[in-house]
Amino acid sequence: MLLVDRTSAYVFQMNTGGGITKVESDTKKYAGDTLRVQTCAEVFDNIMGSIREPLVVLDADLKVVKANCSFYQTFAIKPDETEEMLIYDLGHRQWNIPQLRRLLEEILPEHAECNDFEVEHTFETLGRKVLHVNARRIHTTPSQIPLILLAIEDVTEREEQKRDLEELVQTRTFELVQARIEAEARKQAAETNLAEIEKLQRQLEAERAYLQEEIKLECNHEKIIGQSDGLKYVLYKIEQIAASDTTVLILGETGTGKELAARAIHGLSLRHKRALVKVNCATLPPNLIESELFGHEKGAFTGSSSRHLGRFEVADGATLFLDEIGELPMELQAKLLRVLQDGEFERLGNSRTIKVDTRIIAATNRNLEEEVRQGRFREDLWYRLNIFPITMPPLRDRLDDIPALVDFYVKKIARRLGKTIACIPVCVMNALQDYPWPGNVRELENVLERAVINSLGPKLRLADELKKPFHEVSAGTQTLEAVERDYIMQVLEQSKWKVSGKNSAAEILGLDRSTLRARMAKLNIQKP
Repeated sequence: MLLVDRTSAYVFQMNTGGGITKVESDTKKYAGDTLRVQTCAEVFDNIMGSIREPLVVLDADLKVVKANCSFYQTFAIKPDETEEMLIYDLGHRQWNIPQLRRLLEEILPEHAECNDFEVEHTFETLGRKVLHVNARRIHTTPSQIPLILLAIEDVTEREEQKRDLEELVQTRTFELVQARIEAEARKQAAETNLAEIEKLQRQLEAERAYLQEEIKLECNHEKIIGQSDGLKYVLYKIEQIAASDTTVLILGETGTGKELAARAIHGLSLRHKRALVKVNCATLPPNLIESELFGHEKGAFTGSSSRHLGRFEVADGATLFLDEIGELPMELQAKLLRVLQDGEFERLGNSRTIKVDTRIIAATNRNLEEEVRQGRFREDLWYRLNIFPITMPPLRDRLDDIPALVDFYVKKIARRLGKTIACIPVCVMNALQDYPWPGNVRELENVLERAVINSLGPKLRLADELKKPFHEVSAGTQTLEAVERDYIMQVLEQSKWKVSGKNSAAEILGLDRSTLRARMAKLNIQKP
């Protein structure tokens, strides 16, 4: 355009008669301008070529005016395929990128420049690229030709490293969080296990203390002895119920072996590896039986200087034998019913509910149905206990078992006393079988011990003549309680009201001293 204008001016001067001197002057000026333009173009090309960042200059129609070598090398295109081409048509329209269109057609017209505009695109020849574009309008006045300079930075590798790093950080963070959660879970499990160990340790200590007390007591039976039909039926019932956790109620007169049956049930049960925990409800005062069964906290009542685990806690996971359940006070029967129904209770002095898994075996010589009718025993507790009753036959109904029992106890007592009894006369055996044994097996053992003590040689001699109680004749017209009262009175008179000690009423009846005193108080037996 400049050359065309200068040429036109020269022709005009010639036509108007202008002098040659004027034309020469203009020609020299034109030559100087052309040189300066060429020099500037070379400098611009050198500057763009020295910049490592891809640069491209666009005109107002978004056609490529100029691009530097870095642009051609980075995007693998040639200058003759680039200049005067619409930028979207470069590389067979590979540059027709929606994000680039938005930058050039929407953002840049509103703003003179835009920096770090991210364009992510997958080129057919280059693959996936992440580009940061700095766009700037070079001429902003209306009199100047508007040009756009694009500075393009290929940040693909950096972005991939950044994303890999972010993924690594996320992965490590997730692993650390998981490790922390697992550590917390292990810590919680360890604390739970430690609490369980401490609980088991306390339970073991309580059980050991209980067993040490039990070792002091003489065990009356090592096994159930006898072959009578009544006893075989009891053994059948024991085998039938032992493997379950069902509550068992053992009924029978005093001395018939109710505790022995309870031990047999426990020995055949799935809980046999733990000790059978025993509570005699008749030997404990009413004010202490609750603490004995359910435990108490330190300071729960006067004299409670330390925490005490009740028998239900000691028997957690084992079997609890409640002997003489008919003697349990009415105020505690409701608490026992709750344990039977829900397996939970509270210690004295503590409102926290304790849950236990304890099997209950109860025993009594009372007629609980009659006790319910008389209002001395809760009906709901009776129904809960009477799920599987087992009745122990009295010794008078097991006369065929007396020879085997006599042989067993004589050998046991003689070995303990350091004697040898080799012969049991027929008359002695007949006398033992003719006696009705109101005290049952316990009374038989006591009679045999006195007989072994009284025997000076290898023959067994009875120390006392076995006489049938006078009340036997009228027993059919008396209640069980009246018969028991009469028999205890007779034994007390026979022992001259000696309750404990050698040849005492307790020894003859085969009862503990405290049990006999409790019976006397209940039956209103007083020394005249």
